[in-house]
Amino acid sequence: MGRLFWKFFIFFWLAQTTTVIGVGLAIWLKSPERDQPRANMFWHPPQAFLVASAASTLRYGGHEALRGLLQEQYREPIPPIFVVDENNHELLDRPVSAEMIEQANRLIGSQNSGGIVERVANDGHTYLLFVPSFANLPPDGHRMPPRGMFPPLMPLLAGWLVSLIFAALLAWYFSKPIRKLRAAFEAVANGHLDERLEPVMGKRRDELADLGRDFDRMVYRIQQLMDGQKRVLHDVSHELRSPLARLQAAIGLARQQPERVEDSMTRIEREAFLMDNLVNELLTISRLEAGMAGKLDENVDLNELISNVMEDARFEAEASCCRIEFEEHGRVIVLGNAELLHRAVENVVRNAVTHSPVGGLVTIKMQKNGEQTVCVYIFDEGTGVPEAEIESIFEPFFRSDAPKNSNGHGLGLAISHRVISAHQGSISAKNRSSGGLCVTITLPARPFA
Repeated sequence: MGRLFWKFFIFFWLAQTTTVIGVGLAIWLKSPERDQPRANMFWHPPQAFLVASAASTLRYGGHEALRGLLQEQYREPIPPIFVVDENNHELLDRPVSAEMIEQANRLIGSQNSGGIVERVANDGHTYLLFVPSFANLPPDGHRMPPRGMFPPLMPLLAGWLVSLIFAALLAWYFSKPIRKLRAAFEAVANGHLDERLEPVMGKRRDELADLGRDFDRMVYRIQQLMDGQKRVLHDVSHELRSPLARLQAAIGLARQQPERVEDSMTRIEREAFLMDNLVNELLTISRLEAGMAGKLDENVDLNELISNVMEDARFEAEASCCRIEFEEHGRVIVLGNAELLHRAVENVVRNAVTHSPVGGLVTIKMQKNGEQTVCVYIFDEGTGVPEAEIESIFEPFFRSDAPKNSNGHGLGLAISHRVISAHQGSISAKNRSSGGLCVTITLPARPFA
């Protein structure tokens, strides 16, 4: 058992033990026996009835009839009645303390007598009838159960034991999932990212079960990040291996055929440019993921930005006889980094031009939704993307199996996704029913002054 178990156990046990003792003391202090004004006399209606019966027997039958009644009564397990004459002589010669007789005389005629003390005159004698205290009975007399000075120990002991068991179960109930959570954290720290807590939590529906599910989501996300890191490392190695191999081939060709040095240098320059472009894109993604996007407090005219992107993309579009059109509805200002936003939109537009067929049309449409957001739609007429790959096209180094995907490193849309996210926006894609892909960029807009 861990330290938390003992803390829970001791706290709950002490709380319940205090409650048991407090309730027991309250009941004992408020018990009828403790509220009796006469500490040495019985205070119950049955005793008053016995005294009244004995007094009637003495009045109408004499002391001999009462003697017979008392002798018969003495054999029964009931509180005995003592009869004392004016000389303090008991009728059956039983010893009676002077204190008891004095107490009985004090109760005669008082409102607190309760009928358990009576004085009867008969045959020239005056008799005092009362039910004595069990504490003053002789050793061979009939005794009633004693009323102790202390609270009853058995109920308190039973309550103490029950509270002990209950506190142990409660502490175990709370500490068990925490122990499992600690073991799961230790397993994850040792590299076991397949550890999950939801199966071992059972049917719990409390905050500890929610903590276990949050742990599972955290571990799953860490596992995804680790797998993504390994995949990126693998993809970077793969992307760099091809241009490096071509560089080595060009260098070897230049050495073997000096007359073709110029061609080899052209090839080396091209491969160096591709490698430099790849490294720059990787650095861009790394900075964006690390939150190093720079200042995002510029007022960017989105209409002007998209117009510039469209003019740059027209050179590539003309090579494949594609057309680009821009539909704008009002002027829109967004807050952010103009350079990063230009690159994000440009990557999507160039991707659309690349995947459009010869003579196809790429349409850029901007629409403002009230005063809060603006949406930029980029439509192409290409083959689209398989539905299973829609969510993956924004991941680094992802390339669809669709045609025209052999060029590039698969980093353009990944950069666009991270740029738009850094601007508190979103980017998504879906296939068009008429063919092609529609990429939607949503950004928070600023009121234009």
